[in-house]
Amino acid sequence: MKKYLIIVTVLSLLSISCKQQGQEGKDKYENEKQSHKDSSHLTWEYEGEMGPEHWADTKINADCGERFQSPINIIKTTAVKATDKNLLAIHYGENTKIHEVINNGHTIQYNFEKGDYILVEGKRFDLKQIHFHEASEHTINGIRYPMEIHMVHANNQKEYAVLGVLVEEGLSSKPFEFLEKYLPIKIGEKKAINKAFNVNLNLPQNKSYYHYTGSFTTPPCTEGVKWFVFQEPITVSLEQVRILQKIMPMHNYRIEQPLNGREIQLFE
Repeated sequence: MKKYLIIVTVLSLLSISCKQQGQEGKDKYENEKQSHKDSSHLTWEYEGEMGPEHWADTKINADCGERFQSPINIIKTTAVKATDKNLLAIHYGENTKIHEVINNGHTIQYNFEKGDYILVEGKRFDLKQIHFHEASEHTINGIRYPMEIHMVHANNQKEYAVLGVLVEEGLSSKPFEFLEKYLPIKIGEKKAINKAFNVNLNLPQNKSYYHYTGSFTTPPCTEGVKWFVFQEPITVSLEQVRILQKIMPMHNYRIEQPLNGREIQLFE
């Protein structure tokens, strides 16, 4: 009987230990998030009382309740095939430098020095930063991908254009290996990089894309953003996805927003 009680006690202790270890990563992130929140007074989150369903409730999140929001569900059969092939031109070099990486408590963001840009109807938009959402914010035919990269561009008139690259699990990505060399990074922390990065390597081989006008997918949800979402996803390994998952909020995506009569164009 005494031997039986000893075995039961040991198994109970092992069970408690496993649960504690499984919770350790989550608790570490939550503690860092709370510390960052206390110091910077975050006004929105991805869950709870400051989650996406409440973003429109405060003045600071001014546009989040408007009609032409992002992300959306893209349905291929209802997209209008475009005839204008000159809408988007991508000019990414091989030697533009990433200035720094930031964990802002909502995502991992890489800020770029001036050099890479796109032309939208002949108007220049400079690449400012790229960041990540897990899982994807845009869906195609209702399918949500494991991750989405947003490449955010702006011009001198404070107009914005974003390239959306969907990510699925598959072969390992060498560009991701470079980016993840500077991870992990704590909430609120910045790390200088100042090294060249070829953003072209994060684009799919097939450059067909969907285009529509929407908004930023995070507060203040500014409208008038020109979106270009590539049809074809790129692949990264499961391990690479998990590296980002460990240091970003779980499910840092906004659910799809009503289309409200907007036209989605398909450029093939």
